[in-house]
Order: sequence, then structure tokens, then C-alpha cells
Amino acid sequence: MKEVIVKNIIKSSGVKFGTSGVRGLVVAMTDKICWLYTKAFIQFLEQKYTIAKGTKVAIAHDLRESSPRITKAVIKAVIDSGYEPVYCGEIPSPAVMLYGVSHNIPSIMITGSHIPEDRNGIKFNTVYGEVLKDDEELIVKQIISVEEGIFDKDGKFLQKLELPELCQQAYTQYVDRYINFFPRNCLVGKTIGLYQHSSVGRKIVKEILEKLGAKVILLGFSKSFVSVDTEAIRQQDIKLAKQWVREYQIDSIVSTDGDADRPLVSDEYGNWLKGDILGVLTAKYLQADVIATPISSNTVAEKIAYFSNVIRTKIGSPYVIAAMNELFSSDQNTVVGYEANGGFLLASNICRDGKTLKALPTRDAVLPMLAVMMLSIKANKTISELLFDLPSRYTTSSKIDDFASEKSQEILTAILAGESDLLDKIISEYFDSNNSIESIDTTDGVRITLANQDIVHLRPSGNAPELRCYTESASDEQAKKLNQYCVNLINKNY
Repeated sequence: MKEVIVKNIIKSSGVKFGTSGVRGLVVAMTDKICWLYTKAFIQFLEQKYTIAKGTKVAIAHDLRESSPRITKAVIKAVIDSGYEPVYCGEIPSPAVMLYGVSHNIPSIMITGSHIPEDRNGIKFNTVYGEVLKDDEELIVKQIISVEEGIFDKDGKFLQKLELPELCQQAYTQYVDRYINFFPRNCLVGKTIGLYQHSSVGRKIVKEILEKLGAKVILLGFSKSFVSVDTEAIRQQDIKLAKQWVREYQIDSIVSTDGDADRPLVSDEYGNWLKGDILGVLTAKYLQADVIATPISSNTVAEKIAYFSNVIRTKIGSPYVIAAMNELFSSDQNTVVGYEANGGFLLASNICRDGKTLKALPTRDAVLPMLAVMMLSIKANKTISELLFDLPSRYTTSSKIDDFASEKSQEILTAILAGESDLLDKIISEYFDSNNSIESIDTTDGVRITLANQDIVHLRPSGNAPELRCYTESASDEQAKKLNQYCVNLINKNY
């Protein structure tokens, strides 16, 4: 018997908690590493929530090639810990979370979300929702006993493992959540394109839309994994959306990222809506009072003057959830959250026409899709016309791939210490010195607001070796130009 402290495997494997869940290279996420992390999560639950042996644990995964193997390792850890796995199959992250919280059991989702296929991850959920940042610290401090003869020298199980029998209830429950809340046949007359790619939500989203009366046109199916990032949308996806709208006379195209907790929604012209604009429109449809959203989200939330309170957090759903929990405990109004990636979170139950949509404190992709469509129907406007009612604030986000986190931190540290000329170059070269710094926010990364209210925000990704660049301006063209300039400047100088 050997004892392993989970914290000690982080440095050797590189597998660690990121923005949301454990992430790492597939080759590093060996059976042993995944088993250890899951055992640590179970021990954490036993200590914090005193869950009883034999309790069920819901488990699901996305469509990555590596996900079934990791799922088997996770299931083995659950069984070895004395608990009963409920295998929910290939369903969205919010679907397995919904099943877990509604049955008062923990849940686990194996997914790398949108990051490249050579990486993957594991999301852990307690009986109340996602593990938070304080929980992560407790998980990695766990000491795990490992018996001899379980793994080979490469961390692979010596015993051949199989997936257990599939439980369909989580899938069905997620479908019912929406078709029972939204009006019957509310989407009749709408033609909606579903960009399927390799999203685990492609089947379930189709079923929900069709059961609400929409005509669904299936687009872009892929057998191999496609890295669709709803925050940094690929040029080919921008072109495809416009092409599909012209070809099929579509009212809107919808899609999600890999684990279907972040949406993509287009207008009738094939223009993808920004995730934070989706969030504002969804919150408006739900008549929310209080919003929690990361610092990277568009400032429309404050400028629209529709919500009584807007709280800004670090980037990552655990931070948004923590803020929502605090707001909900002190305020009985409707509390919601959203992120710039489009994921929408409900801290409060929503009651409408005698029906209740129960709180779901995790990112969800389906609710924003349906809410924006319903808002346009209710207002008798197209989706593009809904945007005319919002203040003119536009955001663009991009990422510099293969950019080491250490390198990103060096840049940010130099900016804050006044040892970098990056900001001076942006002001002197891009704005011809007709601008100045109004404020700098360090909630997450470095976010610079300029005197003309343009914003430049630099932040290392928490999930991959990437530097994220967010910009905001009064026009879409200006936001894009400023973003491209900043990225080019960083590439040139670093």
C-alpha cells in the first residue's frame, strides 16, 4: 500500500484544476491520475458533506476519443471508494449536473470543453453544484491510498474495464426541463439551423427544439472532434454561418461547445451573437434583478440600466457561482449569472405562467438559445433587431496559442510595474496619442479602460497555454481592429 498526496502529482503530470475543472494533456491524464483525482473528490465529499457509502454518483462524458477511457477510470474510482456509479452516457455537462442536484447526489463530467483534442478534463459537482475554488484546494490536499498491482508502470489499469449499463433518465430530465417550462409549440414557424460538429449536445438540442415546434436543419456534422470556442469563434465558423443562412433561409443558427454548456446563437443574417450579449438578453427575458458576471463581459449590463445590481468576478463559473450564492443569500430577488462565453447560470427559480424553471447553478447553453428566440417572438422583432435596443458596446476576444502561462504572467507583471511599453505603444501608435489610461482593473489579468471608454484586457488562460486578449469599443469594427493590433503587437514583441 502506497500513499499519494494529490497535490504532489500536479507538478509531475501537469494535470491540475483550471478555470473550470481538472484539465491536462490526454497523455498525462493516465488511468492512475484520473483515478487519484476522483478518489480525492470522493474523500472531500465524505469530509465536507458526510455522504454515506453506497450513495450514487452520476457520470457522463463528451465525444472526445479519450473520454470513454477516462470515464472508465473515474467509474472505477467511484466503485473502489464504495459508491454506486450511474452512467449517464454522452450528454451535456448541465444535464448530468441537473440529474445530480435533483437527486441529491454528486456528479462528474468528463470533458475538455472547447480545448484541443490532445487535452481533456474532469468536472466535479457536489450535491449542490460545481466545486468552488476553496473546494479545489481541499481536494488536492487529499491523501490517497493506492494498492499494489492495480496499475502498470505507465499508470494504465492492469484490469480491463467496461462501461456499465446506460441510464437514460438524465437525458430525458434535461429535455423535459425545457419543454415543460416554455409554452407549447412556441417555436412553430421558426426554421433553426443546428451546427452539430462534435458537440455532445447535438442530439438533445435537436430534440428540444423540435418538441417546441421548430423546424430544425442539421448542419456541419463531424465524426472527429472539432474545437469550437464560443468566445474566440473561428473564421471558418463565421463564414459557414453566413453561408448556411443564405442557403436555407434560416431564422437563427444555434450550436454549443464540446460539452454543450456554452452556446452559439446567430441572428437571421448568420452573425454570431457575443456570449455576453446573449447573457444580457437572456437575463432580460427572465426579468432578472441581479447579475453576477466576470470582469471580461461587455459593459452593456451596467449601461442598459435594466438590472438593480451587476457584480463583476474573476473569469470562471466557480467565481460566478460563489458571487451568485452570496447575492442570493442576501437578496431574494431573481439572481442569475452569465459569462462572456455565453454560458448562463440560474441561482433562483424562475416562475412564469404557473410553471417553474428550477435553479441550475452551472453554465447552460440551451436556456440562452430559447430565451433569445422567445424574446424576439414576444417583441415581434428579429434577433438582429433586438440588438438595436442595447447600448452600442462591442467586444472581440482572441487567443494567442502556444503561449506559456509563465510568459503571460511576465507581461502582466511588467505592465503593472510600469516596466513594459506595451500600453504606451497602444496609446501612441494606435490612438496617435489621442487617448489616455482611465483605470486598470486586476480582478483577473490586467484590464485597462481608456479615456474614450475603449477597453483592452489581457489574461492567461486557466485551461491551456494561451494568452487571451479581450477588447471593447463603441463599434464592432473598432473592437476588432484594436484586438488585432494588440495581438500583433504582443506577437511582435514577445
